[in-house]
Amino acid sequence: MEYWVLALCAISLVACGAGSEQSMAVQSDESGSASFAGKIVKLPDNPPFDAYALATFDEPWAMTFLPDARILVTERPGRLFVVDQQGRKSAAIAGLPDVDYGGQGGLGDVVLHPDFANNNSVYISYAEAGKDNTRGAVVIRGTLQLTASGGELTDIERIWEQVPKTTGRGHYGHRIAFSPDGLLFISSGERQKFTPAQDMQSNLGKVVRLLDDGSVPKDNPFASTGGVTAQIWSLGHRNPLGLAFAPNGELWSSEMGPRHGDELNLVKPGNNYGYPEVSNGDHYSGEKIPDHDTRPEFNAPATYWVPAISPAGLLIYDGAQFADWRGNAFLGSLTDESLVRVELDGEQAEEVARYPMGKRIREVEQGPDGAIWVLEDGDGGRLLKLVPKS
Repeated sequence: MEYWVLALCAISLVACGAGSEQSMAVQSDESGSASFAGKIVKLPDNPPFDAYALATFDEPWAMTFLPDARILVTERPGRLFVVDQQGRKSAAIAGLPDVDYGGQGGLGDVVLHPDFANNNSVYISYAEAGKDNTRGAVVIRGTLQLTASGGELTDIERIWEQVPKTTGRGHYGHRIAFSPDGLLFISSGERQKFTPAQDMQSNLGKVVRLLDDGSVPKDNPFASTGGVTAQIWSLGHRNPLGLAFAPNGELWSSEMGPRHGDELNLVKPGNNYGYPEVSNGDHYSGEKIPDHDTRPEFNAPATYWVPAISPAGLLIYDGAQFADWRGNAFLGSLTDESLVRVELDGEQAEEVARYPMGKRIREVEQGPDGAIWVLEDGDGGRLLKLVPKS
């Protein structure tokens, strides 16, 4: 068993590892935070940052930072861990619900309540089995009680669920983000069923906006309609796997297109982003989908990718370590195995750099000291910390 050490402490240089990694202790110099320990990772094409591997996981999917710089990391088979800046993993957190693991489903996102320092509340998304071989995404809220060796999730409340549950195990979306004013946003994929993205009696293929207890704000664009429609903030989405707020309060989503046509969208209330009526990609069957410019009544993406990059996690950077990149978006790319940097200019966006990572990148987050952290996808996926080249 690995025992969790609550205190973060500096460590000295340790023995070198084999291959392209070297174990080191590195002092963060941005905010007085404690040192971190990691193995230097040799990346392709000499990017403008150094990468350090701190820990490995079984199909990691999401991460978020605790106030003391420890990290919560989810694994898709249904486990949640705490990791410190030295890469020490806790035992799996107890009390998590059973997940429907398979296909693209399992344990998903994890996000802290804005007042976590006082209420210890975390929000977690996952795929849940229903009747008659159906499934759907769910978001719960619970109290995270940490211990010396791990912890437990207690007082679990059901906050939101996809309606309706459907067959299949793809396109859950289920990313979570809190707005600067404390409202809860959830991305909901169309579950590979296409038409629900335009169905206002379903919350599939939508971005929804809720209060922190799962109730509907009175100023939602369709609140007066009631029912599940009242949850909807925007519609016409396919599979939004990234959801992030910019420093100016704007909401952005990264979205997997069909066969090509991946998108980065500026998400606006009441707006329709067109899927499956329009896309800059086509169906996997080869059937053509009209491009966005043929239907101006639908919102076109701020930028899109042909060929596809398969975007996953999304970060809008506002830290100090990479000062020239403030305001830029970073997307983890699965098929291109890269970290994609995009400049945002009002409602426009443009890819300006692509950093090969040698592995599928599932998640991107900003650490408390302004470093960029990524999770590799799949079995043995590593937690990497990216810092400016020394």
